Amino acid sequence: MLCERIRDLRESRRLRQTELAEMLGVNQRTYSRYELGEVAVSLDVIDRLADFYGTSVDFLMGRTNRIQPYPRAAQAVRTEGAEASLPGVRAEKRRA
Repeated sequence: MLCERIRDLRESRRLRQTELAEMLGVNQRTYSRYELGEVAVSLDVIDRLADFYGTSVDFLMGRTNRIQPYPRAAQAVRTEGAEASLPGVRAEKRRA
């Protein structure tokens, strides 16, 4: 999914592989191999591509079809006595 998404985004903006490769600090052949799925793309590169295209890593990875990025400065609201937990994960109470 990643390879198709980064190719489609590049082509929709009429960019050449050499331009993206230069921005990422890799050679054009390496970038070409990213788009072909021949080489694993590092998390750092995926993160930089998401920032460059103004989207989320989840979109690039195919985990969502929502192209708009998520808000970056989301603050967790915590009320006194409430414990944050993940579904299926038992939260342990902290002792003061």
